Amino acid sequence: MLLTPGPTAVPEFVRTAMGEETLHHRTPEFEAIFANTRELLLELLDMPEAVILASSGTGAMEACVTNLTHKKALTINAGKFGQRFGKICEAHNIDYTELVHEWNVPMSVDEVVEAIKNDSDIDAIFIQVCESAGGLRHPVEQIAKEVKSINPDITIVADGITAVGVEKIDTTNIDALITGSQKALMLPPGLAMIGFSNDAVAKIEKKPAGYYFNLLSEIKKQKQNTTAYTAATTLIIGLGAILQKIKDIGFDTLYSDTNKRAKATRDALEAIGLKVYPATPANAMTTIYTEQSNEIRKILKNKFDLNIAGGQDHLKGKIFRINHMGLVAPYEASWAVNAIEKAMDELGIRTFDGTANKTFMQGYFG
Repeated sequence: MLLTPGPTAVPEFVRTAMGEETLHHRTPEFEAIFANTRELLLELLDMPEAVILASSGTGAMEACVTNLTHKKALTINAGKFGQRFGKICEAHNIDYTELVHEWNVPMSVDEVVEAIKNDSDIDAIFIQVCESAGGLRHPVEQIAKEVKSINPDITIVADGITAVGVEKIDTTNIDALITGSQKALMLPPGLAMIGFSNDAVAKIEKKPAGYYFNLLSEIKKQKQNTTAYTAATTLIIGLGAILQKIKDIGFDTLYSDTNKRAKATRDALEAIGLKVYPATPANAMTTIYTEQSNEIRKILKNKFDLNIAGGQDHLKGKIFRINHMGLVAPYEASWAVNAIEKAMDELGIRTFDGTANKTFMQGYFG
């Protein structure tokens, strides 16, 4: 059972859709598929414009940095992916200021406000909705609202790679919202998507940057239901299938189910003595701090056929992360918490008595 926070498991109906005959990307048949997929994507992102890139999420991050920073960037680093925005700025010699937090501490509105008030050159802010290195949820919407009230010309770029499809993101004050195929959209890696506000499109038009990651050329082409360069046809067909499935389920239903599953999982693991790591946990995953992370994960994989993720850098061997993104069935999440309690019993941490599973079932099904 794959319950890592990306790549996520690819459902059979998506694999079947992608198993059809390959289409050439410059044909009316594929353009019709692209048009339908694009409309569904705009609905999911709740933004007026969007592009689909044949890239990982990092490519979309780079495209946003180069196309939407015209003077100076402010980057929010509370994990490996927030840190990446700064590294992209360095790679392109783009001036930036970085606000740094420990990986379990969310950025505050006041800190961002102070930064922009002290530096009038900042014209773009880059932040994760969910910083998946520690499972942290930043107050992105509140930060964006306050920044726009001070200076509406500052561009807000939100990395929603592990948040889009997990929860409703208020895009009222967000100018670019990034996501990727291998998370809540349950596809193989290889696609990145960006939603844009009208203000972001206007800014891109003033000073487009790059060649392959030139967002202006992609916006123009994708409005015509094609792409500037070779489209990832098979993945886009799969994207259309999963977006239609999500729409049929209902966005609000999906968000509610994910929220229930995340909360029930956190409650279950806290009931057996484990500690949730982030101060403000995102619903994309449950992150647990334990010095015996590696031992627990090894038992889960070898004995219970359950694959979850560990930590990176200074958190390697100190956290484990359980995915809630996508169409995870309640019995899968229930199996996960039950198996964790059994692993703890084997390690002599706690005697197994079924508390985790009982707490999960009561929390999820009420």
